[in-house]
Amino acid sequence: MESAHVAGPPPEGHQGGHHENEPHNNDMVHRLNWLRAGVLGANDGIVSVAAIVVGVAGATSEHGPILAAGVAGLVGGAVSMALGEYVSVSSQSDSQKALIEKERGELSAQPEEELLELTAIYRSKGLSEETAQNVARELTEHDALAAHLSAELNIGEEDIVSPWHAAFASAIAFTLGAVLPMLAILLPPENIRVAVTFGAVLLALALTGALGAWIGGGSKVRAAMRVVVGGGLALVATFTIGNLLGATGVV
Repeated sequence: MESAHVAGPPPEGHQGGHHENEPHNNDMVHRLNWLRAGVLGANDGIVSVAAIVVGVAGATSEHGPILAAGVAGLVGGAVSMALGEYVSVSSQSDSQKALIEKERGELSAQPEEELLELTAIYRSKGLSEETAQNVARELTEHDALAAHLSAELNIGEEDIVSPWHAAFASAIAFTLGAVLPMLAILLPPENIRVAVTFGAVLLALALTGALGAWIGGGSKVRAAMRVVVGGGLALVATFTIGNLLGATGVV
């Protein structure tokens, strides 16, 4: 909710309300959160499937096993991500719905007490008693439930995310990320495909790490280095294990 500013009219040329490009704009924040979740999902797809196909490529040069392992990793990972996201968002959604219904019931049963509670909240934020009363009364007259949800719980009815949407988005993001190592390991000639996969995956991880840090306002270099080092270690480990298993005839 916007802060109450009563010091006077806005400066000339200023129309009040949210600036279109300010980061605290609710729609923009929601979009950035979804984008960040998508980047993280794609990052998981890149690392998970890359580690699988590189490990199998270390054990065998045949396309069939590499393709089968990659597809299995892609499908299994996407389903796992979707289920995990569905369960997580369902729990969050149920909790938010319960809080909203509780607040709606309290407003219906004891509106005067709720108005006093809202006034006290704005008093605690530094407003004078008179101003806090005016703000609480005007917000209550406009939309009592929205006013209390924002002030007390920092949520809105529109903030409830569909578990199905979240699950679908997570699965799509993982799949898009997983496609890169699949193509990188299957398309190049046999003698360079592992090197191409390493290069493509590490470059992609650097880009997704930097993008995720940019969305979150963190250091792009540090974030990129973290995911590149972690992804590189995963690739080296699985390729080494695949080589050992292939050399001993286990695979």
